[in-house]
Amino acid sequence: MFCDDFVWGVASSAYQIEGRDGEDGAGKCIWDTFTEAGRIYEKQNAYVSCDHMHRYKEDFALMRLLGIKAYRFSLSWSRILPEGTGKVNEKAITLYRDMIMEMKKNGIEPYITMYHWEFPQSLQDRGGWLNEEVIEWFAEYAKVVAENFSDLCDYFITLNEPQCFVGLGHLSGVHAPGEKLPPAKVFQIAHNALRAHGRAVQNLRKYAGRPIKVGYAPTCGMAYPETEKQEDIEAARKVLFSFYNPIENWTWNVAWFSDPVVLGKYPEEGLEKYKEYLPPITKEDMELISQPIDFLGQNIYNGYIVRAGKDGEPEFVGRKPGFPKTAAGWPVTPECLYWGTRFLYDRYQKPIYITENGMSCHDDVSPDGQVHDRNRIDFLDTYLSALQKASDDGADIRGFFLWTFLDNFEWDKGYNERFGIVYVDFETQKRIAKDSAYWYQKVAESNGKNLLINKGVRPMLFLEPVFKQMIWGGNKLRTEFGYEIPGDDTGECWAVSAHPNGECIVKEGVYAGEKLSVLWKEHPELFGNVDSDRFPLLIKIIDAKADLSIQVHPDDEYAKKNENGSLGKMECWYILDCDENAALVVGHNAKTEEELESMIREGKWQEFIREIPIKKGDFIQIDPGTVHAIKGGTMILETQQNSDITYRVYDYDRLSNGKPRELHVDKSIDVIMVPAKDPEESVSFTGDLPDDQMNLLKECEYYRVWKLRVTKPVKIEQEYPFLIMSVLAGDGLVNGQMVKKGDHFILPAGYGEVNLQGNMEIIASSV
Repeated sequence: MFCDDFVWGVASSAYQIEGRDGEDGAGKCIWDTFTEAGRIYEKQNAYVSCDHMHRYKEDFALMRLLGIKAYRFSLSWSRILPEGTGKVNEKAITLYRDMIMEMKKNGIEPYITMYHWEFPQSLQDRGGWLNEEVIEWFAEYAKVVAENFSDLCDYFITLNEPQCFVGLGHLSGVHAPGEKLPPAKVFQIAHNALRAHGRAVQNLRKYAGRPIKVGYAPTCGMAYPETEKQEDIEAARKVLFSFYNPIENWTWNVAWFSDPVVLGKYPEEGLEKYKEYLPPITKEDMELISQPIDFLGQNIYNGYIVRAGKDGEPEFVGRKPGFPKTAAGWPVTPECLYWGTRFLYDRYQKPIYITENGMSCHDDVSPDGQVHDRNRIDFLDTYLSALQKASDDGADIRGFFLWTFLDNFEWDKGYNERFGIVYVDFETQKRIAKDSAYWYQKVAESNGKNLLINKGVRPMLFLEPVFKQMIWGGNKLRTEFGYEIPGDDTGECWAVSAHPNGECIVKEGVYAGEKLSVLWKEHPELFGNVDSDRFPLLIKIIDAKADLSIQVHPDDEYAKKNENGSLGKMECWYILDCDENAALVVGHNAKTEEELESMIREGKWQEFIREIPIKKGDFIQIDPGTVHAIKGGTMILETQQNSDITYRVYDYDRLSNGKPRELHVDKSIDVIMVPAKDPEESVSFTGDLPDDQMNLLKECEYYRVWKLRVTKPVKIEQEYPFLIMSVLAGDGLVNGQMVKKGDHFILPAGYGEVNLQGNMEIIASSV
């Protein structure tokens, strides 16, 4: 989990939520001009937006009710200084001071962002960020901020996302002020913005009147490695801090906007690559830009994949078809929050706050009056789990600010995107807390205890079977179950196995390619933290074209002593198919141990062996010490202890590779029970059990086995350490996933409600 003093907050910006009031005294900002020019989605504007300037008391009360303890918000430069410099709008000072005091009344720690793109239009008319006077304009604004709010607030952030307001505002022109300037002018703007940041840091500290914490909040997509191979990691690190973007997209860069602030110098690679565009850069400039800050904010939403190429150079990896995206079309890449923070902390060694992260969803109000945004919960769960892993691995991460609290005006996208954990009806201004708000409340209250990384990801685990060719095997595993078997003498399908003689791997999902034994050791939470040194069960389908050997299994005590610590073997059989008038060997006819040994050593097999009739749907329990054998023409599903210890008593004198198969006569005599159990105690018929419910067939020390025949929608609760399901006939849906005859999967611990429908027969098992 995260540390006890980890900061859980939400973030917003003034222009996106405040709205306007004809009597508020605010000046015009560049976004007012941009909207008036009709450059927003559907020509929308932010004159009302969330009307937060009139509803903040209600909004902060809502934050309190939802457990929000920290709020990163921006002050509007053009509201406080209508002309950008000079006369202060006292109405704005009063408004923001009252906002901050209201936050504190509700137990919310304020984090002020000085600039979240609300640039005064009056200063834009004088050249904006391209005019070097902006450095002192911003310094004056910082002085006003410090003088008026430092008594109420401890945390201040100078600039939000310079990559955006520099690049989107002045290079591509998709944001206000909507300019498309040549690269040299954009580099001048970036240099001016960084110098303005430095002067703001100076004035915040100078005029605060007491110690405060000052930070900076850039952004960028994060490079992350395709694999955890060291060469891929280093390739991703190199790309993140290098200059691979073309000049027309150069502002999407981490090092250019963070190295000067934290390390006191522009990166050499950038200085060389962009030398023809750069303004004069002096030693004094760098001293100003690198004024000491207390923390690094970073806005992280997504990333891109990098690997080491064959020539040693980094190589960009394309996304797979159907790669998950948010409603805004942004890729969902939780890895970026792990590797991004790791790389940033390794390079800059500053405490990190994630100052923005979240997603746009297609939210709407359901008929029940609620907003069910499961996508957002899943997004945040995976991203925050990645962030915790980065923290666990040594990155100094102090807090997380979710973007955003209220649905709002999303810049050039207008109201087309909903990022909030609170739904806003922009016509009525009604607020509705979404499901994600309640989920985030629990995250904050528990410091992340309820995150996937701490609970464990618990998907259905579909397994790849392992096949065994046997002297008595056939081809029904292909003809009846559709498996790709290695030959027409395939006798066994090890469907769920963590045994070293035949180990299953996970087919798909987050654990794809993992061995079942590895999951058992590394993710015990998936299996209810069962106290065992190995996965306890083994599930097989057996196709006997010919008779199997007469055999017996030892119990745990005997196997541990005589078979190098192996488990013994208790098993049970469910008859999938058999010939008419079929029989199995279960037990023997010896009355005493002396008679047993005599029959075996003298080969009196007809006297010794006891056969019992069987039919499809029978269930047979085979205890350790029970003589048994499957006869030709029979298919069974076998549930057993995770052991491959079998003692052959007799094998019909068959040859394998020209030689008789090994027998284990002495060990067999040691472990066979005398007298044998009455067969009526071992055999039961399951064909007349009720449909659409879990019917318990056997419960013993080692396993529980159920039969479930699905003919209509069925709901069960997975309340066991794990639940193995083998589909033996038909097909259907299990929690929306299609399954068919021959599928085997594990429902892990804590999986919860299981919804089944279709027409299928299932044998389930657990410990």
